[in-house]
Amino acid sequence: MTNAQWFLLLGGLLLVMGFTTTVLKRAPVTTAIIYLVVGLMVGPSGLNVFHFNPLKQSALLEVLTEVAVLISLFSAGIKMPAPFSLNRWRAPILLATVSMTITVAMVAAFSYYLLGLPLGAGVLLGAIVAPTDPVLATDVQSRHPGDRDQLRFTLTSEAGMNDGSAFPFVLLGLGLLGLHDLGDGGLRWIMVDVLWATVGGIAIGVLAGHGVARLGWKLRGGAHQHELLDDFLGLGLIGAVYGLAVAMSAWGFLAVFFAAVALRQTELKLATAEQAMTAAHEPRPMVSKGALVFKEHLERLSELCLILLIGGSLFWSSWSWPAISLALFLFLIARPVSVCVGLLGTDIPWRVRGMAGWFGVRGIGSLYYLMYALQHGLPEALGLQLIQLTLIVVALSILLHGISVKPAMSHFWRYGKRSKAP
Repeated sequence: MTNAQWFLLLGGLLLVMGFTTTVLKRAPVTTAIIYLVVGLMVGPSGLNVFHFNPLKQSALLEVLTEVAVLISLFSAGIKMPAPFSLNRWRAPILLATVSMTITVAMVAAFSYYLLGLPLGAGVLLGAIVAPTDPVLATDVQSRHPGDRDQLRFTLTSEAGMNDGSAFPFVLLGLGLLGLHDLGDGGLRWIMVDVLWATVGGIAIGVLAGHGVARLGWKLRGGAHQHELLDDFLGLGLIGAVYGLAVAMSAWGFLAVFFAAVALRQTELKLATAEQAMTAAHEPRPMVSKGALVFKEHLERLSELCLILLIGGSLFWSSWSWPAISLALFLFLIARPVSVCVGLLGTDIPWRVRGMAGWFGVRGIGSLYYLMYALQHGLPEALGLQLIQLTLIVVALSILLHGISVKPAMSHFWRYGKRSKAP
């Protein structure tokens, strides 16, 4: 496609979406499905006026997906209710650790025994498709800061954490393929890639978010009365935290998510304390609130562009039985089983577990991990195979989860008491 055709396509699509937003909210499909269908129509599956090659453009796609995930993780973190408590966060922590591990193991076994992939490639594929997505799952995630709906909270916080908790398994798969140093007996992988990277990422995020919240609160109050650019502060926090975490070999995705959580919760605690001491009626502006709207706009634009690229990457031949069977195995067996096992012993209602087991939406995070693996020396033949499998998993997730989300969520709220997070 020429530049003029690209501008015409994107501009026309944005105009249509802007004018029909009320109609689309009532429609039985999500915006992601519309973007995917348009991508398929202009791509090699349709008019063939555009073809995006993920293998040749892996470096570009890695950056685009990385930025999209970071923005979405920050938005998700800001929406978390405060204050933090282990009881409240127990379920999503279990989903992001125990359920994540089970999903990776089940997909690795399926890939090794039924798809004929090497063990390392099976583990890598499991790590790529296991994380739920913070970009495409907006219809089942928290809608605003402090949303206490239990299902939305669980899915949002899980998506915020498992994009980081999947990284050790990506490196494990690369290590089994000889592309990453695991150390003697996997010791380096356990100590550095699992323990340090996880703890370090969370610590960096919490400290940075807490510090920015307190500094912003101090500058806006008292004798200072400074005006702050919340959008810049939000983007700056994302960039600084992510860069510092990566430089220190910690998981940057975890750092950004927990920076947003700490930012929001610290500002809420400061606001509560101020109101108790001064009986203030006018709420003070918050960095977290000011930055959220801008991030959501960026999130929508990244969703549109990246899903168009997915549609423009698929041929009719991409819809192979191995790819479709992997997606169905993941959606119908691996995800529900891992959720049920991960939440054993918790007080989460079974209807919430069932919904969480189905709405493990796959998307942009999976594409990032795939591009990351390609950029770290994955052989071309194996890379092409994983690209086909991953793209079909993501495309089917957009279609199946997108078609079912509105009726399923409507039924969930209509027939039964709406559960709230503890």
